[in-house]
Amino acid sequence: MELCIANIKPAVGNKKKNLKKMESMISEEDADMYVFGEMALTGYTCRDEFRELAEEIDGPSINAMKEVAMKKGCYIIFGMPLKDREGVISNASVMVHPDGRVNAYRKSFLANFGPFEERFYFSPGREMPVFETRYGKIGMCICYDVFFPELVKGLVLKGADMIVCISASPTTTREFFEKVLPARAIENTAFVAYSNIVGTQENLVFWGGGQVYSPRGELLARGKYLKEGIIKTDVDFGEIEGARASRPTLRDTKADIFSEISKFFVEEHLYSGYMLVGLKMGKYASSKMRVGKVTVNCNGKIAEDIIGGIILYAGITRDKINLKESEEVSASFSSSERSMKITLKEEIKNAIDEGVNTKILSYIKDEEIFDIEE
Repeated sequence: MELCIANIKPAVGNKKKNLKKMESMISEEDADMYVFGEMALTGYTCRDEFRELAEEIDGPSINAMKEVAMKKGCYIIFGMPLKDREGVISNASVMVHPDGRVNAYRKSFLANFGPFEERFYFSPGREMPVFETRYGKIGMCICYDVFFPELVKGLVLKGADMIVCISASPTTTREFFEKVLPARAIENTAFVAYSNIVGTQENLVFWGGGQVYSPRGELLARGKYLKEGIIKTDVDFGEIEGARASRPTLRDTKADIFSEISKFFVEEHLYSGYMLVGLKMGKYASSKMRVGKVTVNCNGKIAEDIIGGIILYAGITRDKINLKESEEVSASFSSSERSMKITLKEEIKNAIDEGVNTKILSYIKDEEIFDIEE
């Protein structure tokens, strides 16, 4: 696959100008995939303007890039503010396919320190999608995301052959990125492609320097610093097999370590009342049976917390859980040989709704929190 990394200087708030620049770069270079940086469509320092500039997945800017991708027969990846619903926008990396299909990854870890203010404008993503292309499977992340190895590891464990990281990194963080990017490639035996924007926006100077690393951490190409431009390199996904045979980090990854980290995080840090309720339901049921299916009965507003906790401990996927709208909070668990219903006691439900410190749930016996029927 011929990969083109484009480092552009986006005009802040001017989507038409930035689209024209991206289209021009694509028309001037022949490649199978083009990658532009974080917020390439709008510029990074738009602040409150993001709400006006954000578009839905079928908005005019993405549709314009669909026409380019279909005409050129290529993949295009670029950053933009994506409108998920009224009043909710994400910092997104969008992939447009040659056939006009569109995928999006929403930034999981929003930078909110120093000069960064992303949490004021964006909602964090909560998914790790991997996207199929005609060349290989692609996982995407955005800037600060790449400093969280568990995210990149998760994408590769889900099948990603290449991680595409788009970025709006200022010069003060260049050395960090140039150390972390090859590390992510080596520890996951996957290609890593990085595209950063260029230029000065307010008090931030973005350094560009797009680069691509092999599954062994070798630098395949690097763009110029502080200048617009492109780099091109061939990505041979056939290299992955040899890299993984010589350094089998994926084979030797231990799922139980990630499970322990997740349990610790939920139990000791989230303290969400209904997340802990689901956690304790799933923990109790899975101690009694190998859970096959679950039906959750609750108000839709708390459903995701309940379901999230159950998934964590019951060891099942979301598609094995049904949701039924109900005033009570309960879950029915079943296996091939056994079934049980766990119902949250009304007085505990009332206490959670009234804002009691729900950390205490971790220390109360299950029988004092639930009515359990088998």
